[in-house]
Amino acid sequence: MTHAEIPQLAAGKPLDIATRRSLIGALDSGLGLLVEIPAALLVVAEIVVLFAGVVSRYVFHSPLIWSDELASILFLWLAMFGAAVAFRRGEHMRMTALVASASPRLRAFLDLVAICAALAFLLLIAAPAYDYAYEESYITTPALSLSNAWRAAALPVGIVLMTLFALLRLIRFGDWRLVAGAALTVAVLIGAFWLAQPLFKPLGNLNLVIFFVGVVACCVFAGVPIAFGFGLAIYGYLALTTSTPVMVLVGRMDEGMSHLILLSVPLFVFLGLLIEMTGMARAMVAFLASLLGHVRGGLHYVLVGAMYLVSGISGSKAADMAAVAPVLFPEMKERGAKPGDLVALLAATGAQTETIPPSLVLITIGSVTGVSIAALFTGGLLPGVVLAITLSMLVWWRYRDEDLSHIRRASGAQIGKTLIIALPALALPFVIRAAVVEGVATATEVSTIGIVYAVFAGLLIYRKFDFRRLRPMLVDTAALSGAILLIIGTATGMAWGLTQSGFSRSLATAMTGLPGGPATFLAVSIVAFVILGSVLEGIPAIVLFGPLLFPIARAVGIHEVHYAMVVILAMGIGLFAPPFGVGYYAACAIGRVDPAEGVRPILGYLLALMVGLIIVAAVPWISIGFL
Repeated sequence: MTHAEIPQLAAGKPLDIATRRSLIGALDSGLGLLVEIPAALLVVAEIVVLFAGVVSRYVFHSPLIWSDELASILFLWLAMFGAAVAFRRGEHMRMTALVASASPRLRAFLDLVAICAALAFLLLIAAPAYDYAYEESYITTPALSLSNAWRAAALPVGIVLMTLFALLRLIRFGDWRLVAGAALTVAVLIGAFWLAQPLFKPLGNLNLVIFFVGVVACCVFAGVPIAFGFGLAIYGYLALTTSTPVMVLVGRMDEGMSHLILLSVPLFVFLGLLIEMTGMARAMVAFLASLLGHVRGGLHYVLVGAMYLVSGISGSKAADMAAVAPVLFPEMKERGAKPGDLVALLAATGAQTETIPPSLVLITIGSVTGVSIAALFTGGLLPGVVLAITLSMLVWWRYRDEDLSHIRRASGAQIGKTLIIALPALALPFVIRAAVVEGVATATEVSTIGIVYAVFAGLLIYRKFDFRRLRPMLVDTAALSGAILLIIGTATGMAWGLTQSGFSRSLATAMTGLPGGPATFLAVSIVAFVILGSVLEGIPAIVLFGPLLFPIARAVGIHEVHYAMVVILAMGIGLFAPPFGVGYYAACAIGRVDPAEGVRPILGYLLALMVGLIIVAAVPWISIGFL
């Protein structure tokens, strides 16, 4: 608060609009700081606890029996605090393709509707979340002998924080008529559904179409964050069409968000930011550029190879693209490459590397389907190579006549020097994989080994470690992780609702009865997941449909790892395909290119990816040959 505002308050005078906005902004900033600091500290605490568990078990042969339990308690708090940070920043995943094409006033109205819809879900779920935390107080954790309420309390606390941030965003908007119109629209729609309750109960499973297709589609296309669209759909389905207590939804959200294997999500996100900050990514790219820079289209091959290598470290597509694009794009533009083609290839490589371990989608698919994470990590390497080859063939065709008369070929000494500099960075993917295969660490813990390795490499080898960036990186990690985990939580609730309704059994019967056997099932799955990937993104689609479709794949004789690779690559193509794929727009933002410039060039790359995907689907050995 400024000195000028104090006399106004003391005299009881009403504050002007600018002053009110200033006060609300200060309140928002202060509350944001109170959430961001614990969120950052929770990321650090998880790294310390899990790494201590690895050292204690592998070095001192004395396992810490309480480490996983403490990590699980802290994880739910990290997820909810991260979700609150993401809400404050407006970083929850949403589809904005239609909203962005609207007029400025309509776009502002739809943005307010999105906030009001999210607020409605939070208010509806607040009391059940408190009741759930209270019920959990009767359960005691086995190792630490703590009441489970210490963990479950994260749910109501996070919900309250997001509610406060939603209210502050509405208050700060300024145009009260527009805010009131948006709030009234959401209230009328919810009221209409509530009044129609007697009509829903006789409809049986037709309600699944109304809520899980109709409500979700309306929310997603209106720009409501995906997590809250899912939440409203499952809340409405349970409250209006069944006698199931809504508290069950909170329990399913807890179950989905608390799976310990998902703890690797924030840790690999942080690792991706760390390798960019320490210069490890730049060292790898420089080595590849020295090898191929003199070849026609050479830096395009470098982009494909660099994304493959970086994906094996970070696990986050946004971190991958942010690490590679700023290093390569300036030089590629100097050589005459068009910005649209660059961002198109960047997006295509984002789809190509979805199966490279330790991909967050691989980790998610393992957690919700029970498929071995180690098997997925092994099976994901070759499919990425196949798609890299198909992309490289198209690069060769497009740049076969490139003029390289002004480009000097790197000498053997220069290549050797860049290789020596890049060796510590190039070794990191192999260190991570070896730690999992040799049993040194679990798929969750291995990320901490990568983090410690990257810290030492940054401090001692590359001597590039900016301590001032650590806090923003930790907060960014918490925000992205919270946004992902809240989607997984609400999608787990939807998946549970589908299972309880008997829909999964009906779907299994229909899919297993398709003519053509496994080939038809794979073809239908590819089409379905390309569409789902473009609308819902990879992780929500996997959480929602993985538990339903993987048992069917096993029933028709498809190896679960092979099926995982096919659906992950299909989702990746959808995720990075315009006009709906949000990954494409993320690539454009990172490359600072107008999305319209990349639409035409990306069509060829998408076709190359589809050819590669068909090869992977037709040849199971590519996915399971090394298991």
